[in-house]
Amino acid sequence: MDSFTELFEQVKRYALDKGLLSEVAVSTWIDSMLPVGLEGNKAVFSVGTEFQKGIVYSNYRSKIEKAFEDVLGAKTEIVINVIPPFKEDEPLLNYKAPKNGKRRTETTDTDPTPKAELDGDMHEELKKSFEVAEYDYTFDTFIVGRSNEFAFAACKAVATEEGNNYNPLFIYGPSGLGKTHLVTAIKHEITKRKPDQCVIYVTGETFGNELIKAIDQRDTSVFHDTYRNADVLIVDDIQFFSGKERMQEEFFHTFNKLHSTGKQIIITSDKPPRDLQTLEERIRNRFEWGLIADISTPDYETRFAIIRRKAELLHLNLPDEVVEFIAVRLKTNIRQLEGAVKKLKALKLLTNNSPTISMAQTVIRDILTDDQPAPITVEKIIEEVANLYGITADDIRSTKRTSQISTARKVAIYVVREVTGIPLATIGEEFGGRDHSTIVYALNTVTSAIKKDSNLKSLVDDLIKDIKAKNPQTISN
Repeated sequence: MDSFTELFEQVKRYALDKGLLSEVAVSTWIDSMLPVGLEGNKAVFSVGTEFQKGIVYSNYRSKIEKAFEDVLGAKTEIVINVIPPFKEDEPLLNYKAPKNGKRRTETTDTDPTPKAELDGDMHEELKKSFEVAEYDYTFDTFIVGRSNEFAFAACKAVATEEGNNYNPLFIYGPSGLGKTHLVTAIKHEITKRKPDQCVIYVTGETFGNELIKAIDQRDTSVFHDTYRNADVLIVDDIQFFSGKERMQEEFFHTFNKLHSTGKQIIITSDKPPRDLQTLEERIRNRFEWGLIADISTPDYETRFAIIRRKAELLHLNLPDEVVEFIAVRLKTNIRQLEGAVKKLKALKLLTNNSPTISMAQTVIRDILTDDQPAPITVEKIIEEVANLYGITADDIRSTKRTSQISTARKVAIYVVREVTGIPLATIGEEFGGRDHSTIVYALNTVTSAIKKDSNLKSLVDDLIKDIKAKNPQTISN
């Protein structure tokens, strides 16, 4: 072995191969350990903070020592010394202030009030920093952890040899966890390898809007030519098709055409195929022809790595305790993590103070407040049902009696009653001034129908579940 550094690299590779350490653990905590040397049976390292030393000692020390023992054939003790790489008030390495930039008057911890406005140079600095942070959605910028490593591996395989690996590829998980990042990375990779390939990325909503436009113009030929001749078709948020028969019909034929000719199809959704009960069974069955991969809420290590990466892109030096504070409190949404780092960058430029726990508390409070959805009202419930049936809220409140509108109206009345529990008289007022007996008839009709029709039951159950999931607050009229 030529050097202790080379030995450490070999030990890390061994630990990864044997599953002693995860890639996230290595990239977040282990790679930044500076190898000092072997002193007898002790492997000595230095790190920049007591926080990192504590994390390594409490979580990874025994695993690293096991890897050293297996590689060297002798017991080895890990020793870590803390040597800060730079002072707290020094700028981040490699950070360059704008030329001719104006320094703001220094503020102190006793005067943390943000300045009301940015001067011109500082505004440009903030703008440029955020532009750098809006990095391309590529595989290189995706942080891999236990919550997404299977989906990441599947996407990499598809991007390497589209049409032959996992066709279709179906990725599902809650909003804000990286589904769009992964499928966009596939598009980026395929386009880079094969510039002549026709790779189409489209959201479910855009697909539907383009179809509606084509139908209105009484010419769907261009629509068909666009999607049915793609080499790779990526449809993001397929759940938008739920309850929309014509969109499902078009997608079904597009899917069949592409799949039969070996073209790659990639789908994302907030639910697995089996839970998309308002999609036709023949479509859900086709999703199961290929590979289904889920993305779940990121664990602490992954969240920590995401915050670190975003801060690097913003040229923002975040103390470990601030990163930990954010990672512990924002657990369910990657967009929240990125938003927190952006807000901290803005505060730093406004106050000229380094990020602190106090600043992080303010940022997190603002984010959680901003993310609270507006209360779901009867109006919004009616709009949800109308959207599902392809009609308008005014149609539901009207006196129109077509089969589709009448059914949607009864379902809306039932869902409002189930979700809100408001009095029947109030429901009648919300539905165009209908009397008590009409509301009772609608409720009884739907109650009876869902006992006999499993598809209708699934549709109504999904509606109620989705509405409640969008807002757990008290729902009002």
